[in-house]
Amino acid sequence: MVSHDAALSLAYAQCERRAREHYENFPVASFLLPAAMRPHIAAIYAFARTADDFADEPGLAPAERLRLLDDWGRQLAGCSGSGRELREFTNSRPDPVFLALGRTIRECHLPVSLFEDLLSAFRQDVETTRYETWASVLDYCRRSANPVGRLVLRVAGYDDSKLDEQSDAVCTALQLANFWQDLGRDWAIGRIYVPREERVAAGAREDDLAAGKMTPEWRRVMETMTDRTRALFAAGRGVCDGVSGRLKFELRLTWLGGSRILDKLERRGFDVFNHRPTIGGRDVPALLRDAVLWR
Repeated sequence: MVSHDAALSLAYAQCERRAREHYENFPVASFLLPAAMRPHIAAIYAFARTADDFADEPGLAPAERLRLLDDWGRQLAGCSGSGRELREFTNSRPDPVFLALGRTIRECHLPVSLFEDLLSAFRQDVETTRYETWASVLDYCRRSANPVGRLVLRVAGYDDSKLDEQSDAVCTALQLANFWQDLGRDWAIGRIYVPREERVAAGAREDDLAAGKMTPEWRRVMETMTDRTRALFAAGRGVCDGVSGRLKFELRLTWLGGSRILDKLERRGFDVFNHRPTIGGRDVPALLRDAVLWR
């Protein structure tokens, strides 16, 4: 029989594998993070990544996606309990992610409400495919992205309202940059995150997306979306200097990676149908240089 400590070590190792297996615009639990933070960040990421997969992976009916997310929520509640409730949960053979996450929540004093916000956003992905206003998109980002930044700050020992506000701006910008780079992919699974009011104002039609065409009207609306996203990156830039040590460079690289996606989108005229921008090995030297110089 595997001891509790051994099971916990295996659970954290599984979380780190899940983190490494997924591409993102920024490093996840990378070597730049202080070593003590990496297992905790990997546990948070594995929780969020798995729930996101429940909402997005093809082949599941909406009702089944919601059932999986509800079960993920029940396991979250179980792992964050205490005393007899926690012992019963641990003995119920939960997903290994929750063995690690429960320890992380207790050790780092993380608000469970932030994880609940993430689950709320993933449920919304199942039920909502169009957004009417910019405010409704920002509300989604408030729950889908901002909790992650706040959790990273808490794991690092920061609990500061100004840093939280700046982190929220960067996390929302990162989420939006991902929406714009994935415009074609999201359309293929039936979603559009560009608000309807903006599309109507620019004359951008869904039929053009169906045809894989980046028309002048769509370029106009994407320019507007990109400008607003850059403003959020600018508003949150201070969080990269409000922390110390290696985390400062991790956040700089995160900020620079998201901004670079916007640069690539603009250079290609937002034609995500023929070229989806990504961060690759060729970008690394420039990102490292800019993270050090940080003009």
